[in-house]
Amino acid sequence: MRHNLNVSDRIDRAMSIHEQDGHTDVLVGIDNKLVGMFAIADEIKPTAPLTIFALQSLGLHTILLTGDNIKTARAIAAKVGIKSVYAEVLPTQKERFISKLKEKMDPNEKVAMVGDGINDSPALARADVGIAVGSGTDVAVEAASIVLIRDELFDVVTAILLSKKTIRRIWINFIFAIGYNAIAIPIAAGVLVPANIHLKPWMASAAMALSSISVVLSSLLLRY
Repeated sequence: MRHNLNVSDRIDRAMSIHEQDGHTDVLVGIDNKLVGMFAIADEIKPTAPLTIFALQSLGLHTILLTGDNIKTARAIAAKVGIKSVYAEVLPTQKERFISKLKEKMDPNEKVAMVGDGINDSPALARADVGIAVGSGTDVAVEAASIVLIRDELFDVVTAILLSKKTIRRIWINFIFAIGYNAIAIPIAAGVLVPANIHLKPWMASAAMALSSISVVLSSLLLRY
């Protein structure tokens, strides 16, 4: 008996098989009599397994946090390579899960949340880094820190790699600028005058411009 419908053992077994394959069954009844059944499933993006593998290769721990039933969630997780699964989670529970996860994490570790639906928006806002897929709802996009323009899951990996590369480039530019100015400013101020070495005004201006140009060119290397 399911929802006042008499379900035979054969149908019940079929539903269990569908759930193990990641499908959600919808029963159709007329006058409390079962007349049909639909098996519905979300299509797994082709790049999902590769994305999970790439994230794990970066040393990241991946978790599937979903409102689907546990059997469906485990089936999906097995197909894409996720070991930690939390299913049948409501939107508010997702937010609390993220909050508790942040409390358990080391101060140097961060929690990122990837989502595309309105149910994900509270968790996206609560995470250290919320990543919304571009095809997601406006609420999810507004709550996220990063918005992926394309509906391509592997862009999550690209965004993480680009952010790390950007931080590294910022430090390179910062160290270069300090070193450059530490040498160029005293020279422009006349520290070499006792050695009878004089700089003309245009040379100091050119040196200042060269500093800015070099930093810009260094930043453009992010494209490659």
